[in-house]
Amino acid sequence: MRLAAIPLVFLLGLLGGCAGSSRTAPVEALDERTGVTLGVLKEPIELVPSHPEVGSNKRTTFAYLGPVEWNRSGTLTYGLWMHIAPGNDRALVDIRGSAAPTLVLDDGVVALSRMESPNRGRDAYKQAAPWGRVAYFDLDVATLRRMAASRKLELDVSAVDGSTVSFSSSSDTHAVLTRYLQDRGLTGD
Repeated sequence: MRLAAIPLVFLLGLLGGCAGSSRTAPVEALDERTGVTLGVLKEPIELVPSHPEVGSNKRTTFAYLGPVEWNRSGTLTYGLWMHIAPGNDRALVDIRGSAAPTLVLDDGVVALSRMESPNRGRDAYKQAAPWGRVAYFDLDVATLRRMAASRKLELDVSAVDGSTVSFSSSSDTHAVLTRYLQDRGLTGD
């Protein structure tokens, strides 16, 4: 009877360990086609419109961000993956175009520079909406540290009508990005 309980105890221990992990915990994934290891979050950070249209039955636009570390045989490069899942509330410009979005942090605005999509076999994150747009932006370790240190993380995207749509995080990005830095060994300690 005691021997039969050992696998059950082991299984419960494994389940307990999995239950405590965050849905935005950092993970590594191997792109088998290119041999590049990606350091990403388990789920991208969701951003919601800061001023949603109230009382309308329109589908809301959401934005998603996620840091990416590409490890090509020990050569590390970084980028910021961005996905806009458009609703029918407001038409936004294509984030892959010339009007690059900006990040707003506690210590100021970060102008993003679009980078060419890395030569890869798999995308860094799964899109929330297949009809959405994905773009990659240059990211260095110093900017990633600024993002993690900031309590405020907003994204400003240009709309087709010339206005700006602001998105803000629906979760604690400070904790998520700080953990990402720690797991990637980028704390600067």
